[in-house]
Amino acid sequence: MNKSYRQGQILKLIRSREIYTQEELAHTLRHLGIAATQVTLSRDIRDLGLVKTIHGYAEPAEAAAPAGPDVETVARDSLLDVRVAQNLLVLRTPPAMANPLASALDHADWPEVVGTIAGDDTVLVVAPDSKAAAALRAKLTSLLT
Repeated sequence: MNKSYRQGQILKLIRSREIYTQEELAHTLRHLGIAATQVTLSRDIRDLGLVKTIHGYAEPAEAAAPAGPDVETVARDSLLDVRVAQNLLVLRTPPAMANPLASALDHADWPEVVGTIAGDDTVLVVAPDSKAAAALRAKLTSLLT
């Protein structure tokens, strides 16, 4: 595993659960198939600027702040159409609005969203399966009313 991937998984873990020690972090990473020594984890923690709190490791307050408007706001302002194709959704927006919508979806931590790819006026959303894609379509279209 490369450093960027490992650090991305560390951030994902500390955002989703309380991890108090490097040993606990190493154990959790091993379950994900990522081997990391204590020295490597120390460097990663330092590089990521993580801090220890009473709730375990966390990002500094400024890094944990939301990246921009929430998906509900962006969708209301920019979503024109939602189409489902198996586990994929194609979202249509006005020109130059696909990237803000994709970014909002990426930061929303919705379990129905695995990831997004944005063009100028189209966002491709990958869902884990077709059932999740249908649920996401319903969620997004409900924002339009």
